[in-house]
Amino acid sequence: MTSKNNSLSAALVSNLQDVLSKRKGGSDGSAEEEPPPSTSVSVDVAAKEMDESRPIVLVTNGDGIDSIGLVSLFEALVKEGLYNVHVCAPQTDKSVSSHSMTPGETIAASSVNIKGATAFEVSGTTVDCISLGLSGALFAWSKPILVISGINQGSSCGHQMFYSGGVAGAREALISGVPSLSISLNWKKDESKESDFTDAVGVCLPLITATIRDIEKGVFPKDCSLNIEIPTSPSSNKGFKVTKQSMWRQSPSWQAVSANRHPGAGNFMSNQQSLGAQLAQLGRDASAAGAARRFTTQKKSIVEIESVGVAAKTDSRVKKYFRLEFVAKEQEHTDEDLDIKALEDGFVSVTPLSLLPKMDSETQAAASEWISKALNADQ
Repeated sequence: MTSKNNSLSAALVSNLQDVLSKRKGGSDGSAEEEPPPSTSVSVDVAAKEMDESRPIVLVTNGDGIDSIGLVSLFEALVKEGLYNVHVCAPQTDKSVSSHSMTPGETIAASSVNIKGATAFEVSGTTVDCISLGLSGALFAWSKPILVISGINQGSSCGHQMFYSGGVAGAREALISGVPSLSISLNWKKDESKESDFTDAVGVCLPLITATIRDIEKGVFPKDCSLNIEIPTSPSSNKGFKVTKQSMWRQSPSWQAVSANRHPGAGNFMSNQQSLGAQLAQLGRDASAAGAARRFTTQKKSIVEIESVGVAAKTDSRVKKYFRLEFVAKEQEHTDEDLDIKALEDGFVSVTPLSLLPKMDSETQAAASEWISKALNADQ
């Protein structure tokens, strides 16, 4: 679906991969190679020919640039042929990163070949992606007409919005003065399938079209973003419903474990980190090893004298390890206007979100009125 541009020589990559495979204990060379990172990012890469008459849409998500939800969405937008589609999304899954950013650290933005779109994957959070994308430092264009974050896997209703990296991406756009939508599919294990994302795109595409149309007309509600929640079976949804944010959330469950490593952490280096990150780790480990050798050499010349007047200090610190998982609990929701209630009943929930702690009644009414008109116009 995507292919990444790389600029390191094949011989250098082969040597580096050999070093890394030996570190991981692999001697048969069967470890799957990771593509090396791009050594530089040029704005010229993003300055592809665009039809200036078409509005610019910037797409991101919380699940990572290779996720099926994002791919399904941008492919549909490109197929429409109505927009200049740009993608700036996290390199890896940042779905529970909330509104976190990465200040003071260098993040990489690598160009990705996507037919019909200009795309970058970023080694940061979803908010990093939107902040960078809208800064003018990455793309050679002014602000887009709309930012879409999705389609994210899993519900972001209620208080889950505060954890969601996908919703945070849309919120960051709103902070920057750009209208935005966040879209999530209520994915359920052992029930949902990849084709549901294609159906979900078909469900929300008319609302996306209406949003862009009314932004151009200047009648899209200001000071709010729309969070769209699509039910588990998108093709059999009962229609759209304007909703309010509920207080629902999945319950955090902290489990005590015997070590600080996840069962699959042995493959973390090879599967999750970029080659550049692995090389950085090699450098740090080499420095640590050198420091240890120097300390050992110096220690040989130290004369140790046992003191009988002072009791020896012991390290009494206790270290424990925990792992966080979110557990969905069955809850009764009686208010028909709440997002989670509508979603559980099979409706597509559309919730206006504001930067204010609580959306004022005027903004809520204006947003609700626009959503109702937009949906009725497209029926």
